[in-house]
Amino acid sequence: MDKIELKQVLPLVFEERRSLMQSDVWLQNLTFQKGHLYLVEADSGTGKSSMCSYIFGYRKDFTGQILFDDKDIHSLRVAEWVDIRIRCLSILWQELRLFPELTAMENIQIKNQLTGFKSQKQIDEWFERLGIGDKRDSKVGRLSFGQQQRVALIRSLCQPFDFIFVDEPISHLDERNSEILGELLLSEAQKQGAGVIVTSIGKHMNLDYDQILKL
Repeated sequence: MDKIELKQVLPLVFEERRSLMQSDVWLQNLTFQKGHLYLVEADSGTGKSSMCSYIFGYRKDFTGQILFDDKDIHSLRVAEWVDIRIRCLSILWQELRLFPELTAMENIQIKNQLTGFKSQKQIDEWFERLGIGDKRDSKVGRLSFGQQQRVALIRSLCQPFDFIFVDEPISHLDERNSEILGELLLSEAQKQGAGVIVTSIGKHMNLDYDQILKL
């Protein structure tokens, strides 16, 4: 996948505010290009996480069009969505969507066993570099939110992707861990020539963004 286009997209919940909408994303013709780095800045309640859900096909409560390489996502069959989510799109959700009853490593293995994309050695190295090497066998529900964010990042990197979305990835991280997370994210994206879309309602990674958009 080389590009994702949003054409005049607007959440249905904002329909009554259409004439007042001022956004670089909503009601615009916007293209995310593979290999580029984007920051989407937003105020709380402006639809940041909704945008991610629309692009990943989890929600359809919007007007306008979203296209993957000129193909409207409304026309995609279930099998096509499965393939896209395995090979083309990865995401770190704001709410993380980890399984609290499983260990940190088990959460990651669920993904990596499906894709077979990363070696155990690589995963172990990421745990160490992110400062959670001693949390591999801890149940996620017992970890801090910041530790869980790092687990979720590792999971998001255990697949091939053309685009990766990271929704408020450092909201609970200190400056040093935020820097390390950004380095790992960019390194993996560059290896794959992928596009990166970072969302934030304030605190964000200090990266060399190609485009900054205000939601």
